[in-house]
Amino acid sequence: MDEALLLRIVDRDSRALAELYDRHANLLFALMVRILRDRAEAEDALQDVFLRVWQRADTYNPVFGTPMAWLVRIARNRAIDRLRRAGASPIAETAGEVERDLAAPMPAPDEAAMAGQQQKAIAGAMSQLQPDERRLIECAFFEGYTQTELAAKFALPLGTVKTRIRRGMQTLRVQLQQIHQS
Repeated sequence: MDEALLLRIVDRDSRALAELYDRHANLLFALMVRILRDRAEAEDALQDVFLRVWQRADTYNPVFGTPMAWLVRIARNRAIDRLRRAGASPIAETAGEVERDLAAPMPAPDEAAMAGQQQKAIAGAMSQLQPDERRLIECAFFEGYTQTELAAKFALPLGTVKTRIRRGMQTLRVQLQQIHQS
């Protein structure tokens, strides 16, 4: 469904953009609040995300993941860009705090159910990771650390960080595909 919306956005259908926004804005906003620690900044960044989607929907490539994953990447990158422009550094939190922040209230019951299922699936998949993989992925994704910064933070060789993140992401992909197919 999201892929069809993106195709309509490429054709300049503003209703498709509004529908995509309605489907995913809450989750993206929660992620950006978590990263930025400022609701007003997150609201501005959310608008940037959907402006980018409007301008660049034609760059979406399903080979690299789902439309939701593409949106999350854009949102995360926009939030981290704002942090870096402001000179702020990422803030570390526990996995429980991250999961709590992502559980933002949804306005419609069907959206809440879908988001809850997505969050449970992600939490379940994350629990299948090795602790070192999980921590690196959490720091990279939720805290905005680069792989080089993670290597320094955890006193690991850069190659080890890259391998653990890649292995963890592959495990997540397999876990989430299995959940999606069932």
